[in-house]
Amino acid sequence: MRHNSIPNPKSTGSNTQLLEHSSLSRRNFLRLSGTAAGALVLGVPTLLKAAGANSKLNVGFIGLGGMGRGRLDEILACNVNVVALCDVDEHQLAEAKKALKNTAFTPTLYVDYRDLLEKQKDLDAVVIATPDHWHAPIAIAALKANKHVFCEKPLTHTVEEARELRNLARKNTHLVTQMGNQGSASPNMRRGIELIQAGALGRVNEVHCWVKNGAGCHPGLAQPTVGDPIPAGLHWDAWVGPAPYRVYKRDYYHAWNWRGWFDFGSGVMGDFGCHALNLPFRALKLDYPKRIEAQGELTGLPTYSAQNRIRFQFGQRGQLAPVDVHWYDQGVMPSNDILPASLVERLGGAPTDGVLMVGENGFTFGNVWTGSDYIQLKDEKTISGIHNHEATKPIAQTLPRTPGHVKEWVEACAGGPATFSDFETGGHLTEIALSGVVALKMQRPLEWNGEKMRAENAPEAKQFIQSHYRTGWKM
Repeated sequence: MRHNSIPNPKSTGSNTQLLEHSSLSRRNFLRLSGTAAGALVLGVPTLLKAAGANSKLNVGFIGLGGMGRGRLDEILACNVNVVALCDVDEHQLAEAKKALKNTAFTPTLYVDYRDLLEKQKDLDAVVIATPDHWHAPIAIAALKANKHVFCEKPLTHTVEEARELRNLARKNTHLVTQMGNQGSASPNMRRGIELIQAGALGRVNEVHCWVKNGAGCHPGLAQPTVGDPIPAGLHWDAWVGPAPYRVYKRDYYHAWNWRGWFDFGSGVMGDFGCHALNLPFRALKLDYPKRIEAQGELTGLPTYSAQNRIRFQFGQRGQLAPVDVHWYDQGVMPSNDILPASLVERLGGAPTDGVLMVGENGFTFGNVWTGSDYIQLKDEKTISGIHNHEATKPIAQTLPRTPGHVKEWVEACAGGPATFSDFETGGHLTEIALSGVVALKMQRPLEWNGEKMRAENAPEAKQFIQSHYRTGWKM
């Protein structure tokens, strides 16, 4: 059994400090926290206390790398209390604490999220921004502890986990959830949905989504067998957590390149799928693909593949016609005959990422976050911005606009309007994206039964649909 000692940091004047000479193991998973005497408030958390006129939502952060600190910056403008910070990397905890130095917050520091959920008695809500393989275990634990949850995308690491979180959220409707696909808050995204659902494009024949190159993905890498010394303050066994254990290797996994390793992330599809597929999923009311075809290069390795193409075939949905959604990443893009000439001219070249919705009456295009920045209908000579297109200005606004993705969640926790990307919506979208990852791993067409989470023609795909937690780390 592997143990890593936690050094005793010097006092920084905080109301918290990490415990001295404690050890880590799979069995006790960091059963320690940074609480000092008097730091905990006894009593049962009040879930909707922020609804009161003179109270604020008490939020804890779990995972404080780049994404976590980004959400921390956003939430500082949301009139909340930041009461706890948690990360298995003490360096990232220290960086997050620095971000709060000019605020009134003195959060309790933790290295074990379970201690945060158990001991932080004033906690109302958590923001989860860990690597993907930790999303579901922590989000499930937080919901079971009666906390509101904001979790970064993709919502989970596997299709099975996404379904579990959807089901759990349905049983706890008093808790507010939000998946972190921030483009959902874009007014361009919401206007695009309104126009497409109002029939501006007519029948949508095809959708193309692409990200030419994804950050943190390095196809073709083999898993190192010889490691490097584990940096002081990084509790590596806990960082790996439920994933299969491997040696620490500098610059291979933590803190940035984990997305490309299937044990921790889902490559470009997992990173951007819940962004780029967001508009077609909503505008076309997609359910589950009936068939998924995928091809790529450098497949069969523990890292995400290269030159990937995925075709999702969706069947008839009520009055909505069947539609194919095409995905491209890691070096490939739609061919020149697919990209409208007016779009290429407007942008000064072929865009390296985007979402193109092609209908019988025209098309929309946007980046992977907003989904729809431009529109052009048949017989129009030029492309127009989504909000100043004369022909569609009479189409009514039917979707609410939002103060921002994080703030929307905070306001919903206080009794405001419902979130736009709750775990039901975000979980369903995640299932679609991750089914594409399953097809990439299988490298064969899959007859997909989304409701039952299985490939009818390939039962062996089950190994990529379900979760496989390392012994001793099942939450």
